[in-house]
Amino acid sequence: MVRALAILLAQLATTPIVSEMVETAEHRLVDLKTFECRDITRSTVLQRVCYDPEQQHLIVAANGTYDRYCGVTADTVERLLGAPSMGHFFNQNIKRDVTAGRHACPGRHAYERVLRS
Repeated sequence: MVRALAILLAQLATTPIVSEMVETAEHRLVDLKTFECRDITRSTVLQRVCYDPEQQHLIVAANGTYDRYCGVTADTVERLLGAPSMGHFFNQNIKRDVTAGRHACPGRHAYERVLRS
């Protein structure tokens, strides 16, 4: 039993870590290796929230579609995660059509440079 556990742990230690990629609504692939992701179970609107505090990028799975938001502060993400209604907070404070593009991300070429760095 101990030997089997040791072999399993050795295999896990040598298994390469593969980054997760998601496709956003803009048909862009985003590598989540620098993001901290949380699966959301208490919202009917949001299914997953992923945040990269260094870049201030937020990836949200809402109604089954991933969307990317830029310039989102860590405080805003904390308020989102702690809100009594996460969907209401998201819709009122982050969603593009409500915030007049405040959290719009740079164009495709600028974002691709971020991914390469």
